[in-house]
Amino acid sequence: MTPGLALFYGGMTRSKSVLNMMMMSFGAIGLVSLLWVFYGYSIAFGEDVGGVTGDLSMAGLRGMLESGSEGGIPDLLFVVFQMMFAIITVALISGAIADRAKFGAWLLFAGLWATLVYFPVAHWVWGGGWIFELGVLDFAGGTAVHINAGAAALALALVLGKRVGWPKDKFKPHNLPMVLLGAGLLWFGWFGFNAGSAVAANGTAAVAFINTQVATAAAVLGWIVVEWFRDGKPTTLGAASGAIAGLVAITPACAFLEPLGAIALGIIAGAVCALAVGLKYKLGYDDSLDVVAVHMIGGILGSLLIGFLAVEVLAGEGNAGLIYGGGIDLLGLQALGVVAVLVYSFVVAYIIGFAIEKTIGFRASADAEVEGIDTAEHAESAYEFGSTSGGGFAAAGIGKAPAGSGESAPVSEKVAG
Repeated sequence: MTPGLALFYGGMTRSKSVLNMMMMSFGAIGLVSLLWVFYGYSIAFGEDVGGVTGDLSMAGLRGMLESGSEGGIPDLLFVVFQMMFAIITVALISGAIADRAKFGAWLLFAGLWATLVYFPVAHWVWGGGWIFELGVLDFAGGTAVHINAGAAALALALVLGKRVGWPKDKFKPHNLPMVLLGAGLLWFGWFGFNAGSAVAANGTAAVAFINTQVATAAAVLGWIVVEWFRDGKPTTLGAASGAIAGLVAITPACAFLEPLGAIALGIIAGAVCALAVGLKYKLGYDDSLDVVAVHMIGGILGSLLIGFLAVEVLAGEGNAGLIYGGGIDLLGLQALGVVAVLVYSFVVAYIIGFAIEKTIGFRASADAEVEGIDTAEHAESAYEFGSTSGGGFAAAGIGKAPAGSGESAPVSEKVAG
């Protein structure tokens, strides 16, 4: 899923920023994987300490090499499965700061935020912490992953400020086929994300699987219908974004809804998230790739709609949604979980980002941003349009100078691109 995210985000940026964007995802894979082994898993799933964090008894995964697998999956398999949640949650944040972040500063932020926010919040929600004990329902990460990442994305967008030229200049995706490929990989991987959270090949996994598919399908339609009425044309970017919005919204609810409820959730998420994209223009924050509109808003919707659409036979005794005859208690619990994670993640992310900006600097220079952050941060460019010789170009007659001139003509940028 995280390489899929790299393609999805990378295609949405300008061509001179695509490598930096993708590197933030791959950097998260490298860094968070190690932190998870060192202490992250132990903080998230260790013995509860005051409902806030796990202890460090499993730091380094010591003592787990011979851990049991009787009646379930091996403990280390659960460790690596949950590692992937930690990785992609950090990577999701990066879309809000496309085009303008220093890579070293991003890695520092990623490590600190994972340590201070993701690992403890994962314990709150799944590891036996206070949100878990209250009975808040989050099957696969509406609060711990999407609201968590979306709130941090909003904080960083505010810390780093607007891109040079935004919103006057149009920052269009440079490669829509790449966006669609990334969205497709995410959609496919999400089945493991959601259905896999059952930690078994059982009826719960089957419910999560079908609900993930139909909610996402409905969200695609919900988003493009909004585009159709608002802008006159449905777009491929809208279809891809609608799919992600549906995946986000169904994540916390996938095991607690019947398929008809999942379809309703998907339509609502696709339409509302499509409309939420406009918030950044009205409120003046530059969320480059709409992480807030898709992940934070989508996560909030999915988490709250459990309070309306949950089916008691799936969600547990006393957990029927309002539409299915339940009371308001479940909705209240869901709202509490949403607000707690949103506020905590936003505040801590803002403090971390602000501290980095005021010390080593988080935002790249205006010159680097205008000339291309790929070159400034990585000394590379995604697409080379310079002169070349031989190979397919020569066979096609591209790059050949006029006969008798004795010169080598440069390859046309339009042809090469």
